[in-house]
Amino acid sequence: MDAAPNAPISTDVLIVGAGPAGLALRRALDRLGIASLLVDRHAAGLNTSRAAVIHARTLEVLEPLGVVPALLAEGLKTPDFCVREGGDLLLRIGFAGLPSPHSYALMCPQNVTEAVLAAGLGGQNATVWRPARLVSFTEVPGGIAADLDCFEAGPRQVQARWIVGCDGARSDVRAGAGIAFEGGDYAERFVLADVRMDWPLPRSEVSLFFSPEGLMVVAPLPGGTDRYRVVATVDDPDPDVTPAHVQTLLGTRGPRPGTAPAIGELLWGSSFHVQHRLAAQVWKGHALLCGDAAHVHSPAGGQGMNTGIQDAVELAAPLHRALRGGDTGGLAAWAERRHAIAREVVRTTDALTRLATASSPLARAARGALLGLVDHLPFVRRRLAVRLAELDR
Repeated sequence: MDAAPNAPISTDVLIVGAGPAGLALRRALDRLGIASLLVDRHAAGLNTSRAAVIHARTLEVLEPLGVVPALLAEGLKTPDFCVREGGDLLLRIGFAGLPSPHSYALMCPQNVTEAVLAAGLGGQNATVWRPARLVSFTEVPGGIAADLDCFEAGPRQVQARWIVGCDGARSDVRAGAGIAFEGGDYAERFVLADVRMDWPLPRSEVSLFFSPEGLMVVAPLPGGTDRYRVVATVDDPDPDVTPAHVQTLLGTRGPRPGTAPAIGELLWGSSFHVQHRLAAQVWKGHALLCGDAAHVHSPAGGQGMNTGIQDAVELAAPLHRALRGGDTGGLAAWAERRHAIAREVVRTTDALTRLATASSPLARAARGALLGLVDHLPFVRRRLAVRLAELDR
């Protein structure tokens, strides 16, 4: 961990979790001159790519933080989102006409996004502690008192006026605040693989494939013209993510049924269960929640990391008003707005996932007819593009 004092520390905001939401909040607070302590249980940022798309609205809210040029330099602009079933194109949603200076989806692996957001926060900055785990916190007059386990560095105590949980689906902040996490689990398991392969479709599009076996997303990644992200649902409770397994998925669900591009290299792979859950509230006492601590859902549409970053950046200004002038009206408005947005994101991604995993012949035929109709309605396709880009928020 970066240097941490042995004595208790006082700060305005204790941020738990140095993923994209926590890092974005820290940068936004720094910009406003608000003292904060950022802690994370990992000694360094994770080197896996997980989320891989940054939408237009997220780039807009990140503009004031000065990180967008670096993200654009690292990422790959993709102007199209296509829904396919085998070799048939069911729906093409184009981002080129978006009402935004960022009329595309930016493919950028999460570890790269985190590195860009973290630039300048480490090194000699003693208010970034790694590794450090939140053990517990209690409400005290005017804020919270927290106990941290800094592993080899030992226990630490922190007093803060606010604590913000950016610590994921198993949030210790949410649990400590006694906030329920309501929802359920999907029956399917997801596999994720970053591969090098000769893919037959243009690198200008992210492709969502429907098939009786389940959904699959294939998206281009920066770092080489043969680098792609594959995400798919599987029934196997403990899948072995190998090049052969990914090739089978591509062969049964991809644009050329019965054949699959040869996987040149499996760069990284994992499998995970997905939940659809929503925190009962995102503000309780002096505790606030952002990102996966407040909402988790299907990766369909690439909404998770984006919604979390927007939660965090939009929190900075009302926190500033609460800290400097005692006005919590902005926090109340933020909490209501972000909770409503999270509810809609969970509902939308759940509907998209259930639509994509429909397996009965009747349901698949109805789905194809519906998407075919939408594909012939430009105003509907535009609304869908705006929603995927999160510009309706």
